[in-house]
Amino acid sequence: MNWDETTDDADAERLVGASTDREEQAVEAALRPKDLGEFIGQEKVREQLDLVLRAARARGATADHVLLSGAPGLGKTTLSMIIAAEMEAPIRITSGPAIQHAGDLAAILSSLQEGEVLFLDEIHRMSRPAEEMLYMAMEDFRVDVIVGKGPGATAIPLELPPFTLVGATTRAGLLPPPLRDRFGFTAHMEFYEPAELERVIHRSAHLLDVEIDPDGAAEIAGRSRGTPRIANRLLRRVRDYAQVKADGVIDQDIARAALAVYEVDSRGLDRLDRGVLEALLKLFGGGPVGLSTLAVAVGEERETVEEVAEPFLVREGLLARTPRGRVATPAAWAHLGLTPPRSSTGGNGQGDLFGA
Repeated sequence: MNWDETTDDADAERLVGASTDREEQAVEAALRPKDLGEFIGQEKVREQLDLVLRAARARGATADHVLLSGAPGLGKTTLSMIIAAEMEAPIRITSGPAIQHAGDLAAILSSLQEGEVLFLDEIHRMSRPAEEMLYMAMEDFRVDVIVGKGPGATAIPLELPPFTLVGATTRAGLLPPPLRDRFGFTAHMEFYEPAELERVIHRSAHLLDVEIDPDGAAEIAGRSRGTPRIANRLLRRVRDYAQVKADGVIDQDIARAALAVYEVDSRGLDRLDRGVLEALLKLFGGGPVGLSTLAVAVGEERETVEEVAEPFLVREGLLARTPRGRVATPAAWAHLGLTPPRSSTGGNGQGDLFGA
């Protein structure tokens, strides 16, 4: 198992993790919008993509290849399905880790129908030989299939029907320039504002036949880390609590009580996030402290702390990565209700970093 798989598994186990397992993917499918008009948020991306698709339909041609980048849970898979629906085309779904040989990709490409949408999730994790084959397929709609080995090997050109590739990645910087340049349209998915997440929650509550008031939706949205997938997951857990402990109606008090049970605090931090902050503040006086030392103190793998917990803590302004190690910010002390020691304004570097 590689680094990405390890961190994906650790993230999928968290209520506020953006990764999913197969069971949750089935639940998500029922909540997905079916067209661009239903899709909430990402206004610029929606507007630009709508122009691309309308123009393609007007020309009677397949849409340009599309690259979607951004954090997990923001709607990349949903948009790929919307692209297929808007183009009235079938969709084939696969992922970069599933394509480890050029032959794997050739088998998929050779079976595509004209106009079909091929959704390639985590495209940055595709093998290099397959990646090089994809260059020609995207540009010229053909691939060269190698038959035989050694000096007697022969390349047989295989023509492909026009198709649209939709690539999704959480790490656009890992894509080589020749691959990025072959996409006709690229878009970066941004984190959602709380007001947008409230709209997502109200829509999902309607589909789930759950009664929720505006204050309850706002409470869930504020703890959803700017991610619709997490908002929908928290909504389902709060629904369970409301059905068992109350009358099934979600208001602000019920949402707060439910999320307290699931250890998701007012800023969306869970047990792992708070464990990292508490170790940094209580054991190391706010830092700086090395990543490996911090991971041992929390009882987690180094990769889990770095790839699963830290990105959100940094984005929230609660933790900073510095050359000397991890350092807590004044906001972290305030969030946990702790008072920084006087030494935190001196030798550990926080005074220089944050003006404390």
